[in-house]
Amino acid sequence: MLNARIGLYASTTMPSRRRTTTAQPPRPANSSATHVRSDPVYVVKAQLFRALGHPVRIRILELLSDGERTVGDLQTELNVDSSGTSQHLAALRQQGVLDSRRAGTSVYYRIRDPRVSQLLAVAKQILTSALADSHALLNDLADQPPAATQAR
Repeated sequence: MLNARIGLYASTTMPSRRRTTTAQPPRPANSSATHVRSDPVYVVKAQLFRALGHPVRIRILELLSDGERTVGDLQTELNVDSSGTSQHLAALRQQGVLDSRRAGTSVYYRIRDPRVSQLLAVAKQILTSALADSHALLNDLADQPPAATQAR
């Protein structure tokens, strides 16, 4: 493998008289990695988490946890333009996280499944716990005397 890397490095950095073939990347020992990536269950889960993976979308869900709101209300609260707000709402609706209804000229959004709010609450607990652990570690480090420096 090292020889293949050296050959690849040499072929890209130094002129060569003859063409050398580059080594193929190693294949997984089993095909489970490929299977996981193509398994529809994991793909759908990843798409859900990808949709939840934007700060504006998390804030939208927090706002909607208190009840349905119009697009205009969300736009004002988020301080995001109408195009951006609509794109975020569409991404969440496409994943089945939100429902919408029209009343006159207003469109109202709400969280489709209350477990989404529970998911946000659990995520907050996990993050709070991790930050508390980090804070405790920082306090422990601050309480330790400084290490003696060695003279050279």
